[in-house]
Amino acid sequence: MTLRDGRVMIMAVAGKITAELDQLHADETSPGMAAVALDLAQAIDSTDVPGAKAQAAHQLRSIMADLRRLAPAETKGDAVDDVAQQREKRRAAARQQASGG
Repeated sequence: MTLRDGRVMIMAVAGKITAELDQLHADETSPGMAAVALDLAQAIDSTDVPGAKAQAAHQLRSIMADLRRLAPAETKGDAVDDVAQQREKRRAAARQQASGG
């Protein structure tokens, strides 16, 4: 994202981690780990000490990997769902035709 004066705005680590935690539904699956991840992200944003940032980033990476593994699998429609959906449409159309509609 570029600001009006041409400077590039960098999204803070905490903002990016918050977005990913929401996407992973981490508050539902592991609220404690999600809170620690957010605290670590905020710690990274709030310090300029390279060693502290590196340590927090290392821990954050580990926790986020665990949260990704624990996240519920997204269920997107597969071929079986598509066939079932098409079948239901045909049945609904047949019922409507049979009732004179």
